[in-house]
Amino acid sequence: MFLLMTEYMYELKIPKERIAVLIGTKGEMKKQIEEATGTHIDVDSDEGDVFLKGEDSLSLYTTREIIKAIARGFNPDVAMLLLKQEYALELINLKDYAEEKQLMRLKGRVIGREGKARKNIEVLTETNISVYGKTIGIIGECENSVIARRAVDSLLTGSTHANVYKWLEKNRRELKRKELMGI
Repeated sequence: MFLLMTEYMYELKIPKERIAVLIGTKGEMKKQIEEATGTHIDVDSDEGDVFLKGEDSLSLYTTREIIKAIARGFNPDVAMLLLKQEYALELINLKDYAEEKQLMRLKGRVIGREGKARKNIEVLTETNISVYGKTIGIIGECENSVIARRAVDSLLTGSTHANVYKWLEKNRRELKRKELMGI
């Protein structure tokens, strides 16, 4: 009896300045990702190309999401949360909201003075947020990531910080109430 193994592949491009973060000291991070997902990762450090191979398509997808998260500015330890089934990566492209010359202003709205806005959203939604390049990344439990994305979207479309925080606090109270009631 023959057992036919199917190998799946992905190719990604990541910023060159994030390659060292992906590989880690003495290749430890790359090795850790490979062991956790059962995949193989090849990195072309000169071009920023990353090649993924594996026999399990779901593990390969998870590996791709982890590498995307690292490429979008997340600490590898935070990116590894994506190994948990209930966690998701949300990416928001700032070019969908404004022209190139206004991207700094939009990033500033999401980050806030001394990082306060970003920190508030992270705390109120129990997520991690990375503002890197022309994207905003969110990692958290699926439901929380969706709420954080909506909050960031509101800021990007002009809502005041105060209104966004009020909405998040109301949403958080509602989730806690449901949790206590066992819904």
